[in-house]
Amino acid sequence: MLLLSINPQLLLSMPSGGEWLWVIIAIIVLFGGKKIPELAKGIGKGIREFNDAKDGIKNEIESNMKKEDTKSNTNA
Repeated sequence: MLLLSINPQLLLSMPSGGEWLWVIIAIIVLFGGKKIPELAKGIGKGIREFNDAKDGIKNEIESNMKKEDTKSNTNA
């Protein structure tokens, strides 16, 4: 019954300084010092690819909107 009395907002809060330290230590222990740069490079590459895809879709939508706008202006 004690679990039900915990404020749900506390369960979703961001980690504080001491908790981040434990997270970093756990990552170092699990992955080792040599794997961390490779892991960071992979995460960076994934973020870069996501942003490129997002920008590509945005540009495609904007170009199609401009085409539709020019078609409607020439027909009117």
